[in-house]
Amino acid sequence: MHKKNKQFSDSWAIILGGSSGFGRAAVEKLAAHGMNIAVLYRETAITEKILKEQFIRLEETLEVKILPFNVNALDVAGRNSFIEKFTAEVNNPHCVKLLLHSIARGNLKPLVSSDNSTGSHLQLSIEDIEFTTYAMSTSILDWARTILNAGLFEADARIIGLTSEGAHKYWEGYAAVSVAKASLESLTTYMAVELSKFGLKTNLIQAGITETPSLKMIPESEKLIEIAKERNPLGRITMPADVANVIYLLCTEEASWINGSLIHVDGGEHCK
Repeated sequence: MHKKNKQFSDSWAIILGGSSGFGRAAVEKLAAHGMNIAVLYRETAITEKILKEQFIRLEETLEVKILPFNVNALDVAGRNSFIEKFTAEVNNPHCVKLLLHSIARGNLKPLVSSDNSTGSHLQLSIEDIEFTTYAMSTSILDWARTILNAGLFEADARIIGLTSEGAHKYWEGYAAVSVAKASLESLTTYMAVELSKFGLKTNLIQAGITETPSLKMIPESEKLIEIAKERNPLGRITMPADVANVIYLLCTEEASWINGSLIHVDGGEHCK
């Protein structure tokens, strides 16, 4: 299929955290349907070289544009630099169909260290919680408002965040992320209401346990994977492509009436 005949050939996605996991899977899925992608990530020079080569192959195969940005998406300078470069490169107002927030940066420490004499660096500080909450929750609002103020969103654009079951139950070392995800769920409700007047639809995806680089950072992640396999009615854990499929579905015209929803993408794992 030639690019001009593809579903999203005139649209762009901005993906925060697109070098691996759900964000990377979304790059591939959306590009396959003709959507152009601006990918933001933080990688070393070596890993970025490989990543850029992969993006070039995708561009050539799928006849889309993929713009890589190795910037800090969590500070004002990085955000403003991206907007300036993206606007100059694309030169097309009202072209952003999707803002996908897939940033996975935070602190995985207990609330209280097992041995108080070892020092506070082994337990969560308030600063750790604040950083994690901004990285994995409230930064989505900064990005949404920045893109909106730059006049880049399409009339029927979508904002999608990612939460997890850990927002509502205990996982070892997950406290700061749990606080962030719970905050994100509340924030999404307010964004869905207050940004709707601009035509924006804001939704959350709660993926099942998925073997991503960020999951592997969680203490006892192997145990989470084994429990998920036993729990899941369909007998396997969630794959990044499963989530990317739903991100694509939420971008379609048929999904234009979905707003303020938390959508489980887990094969029914949350039912048990």
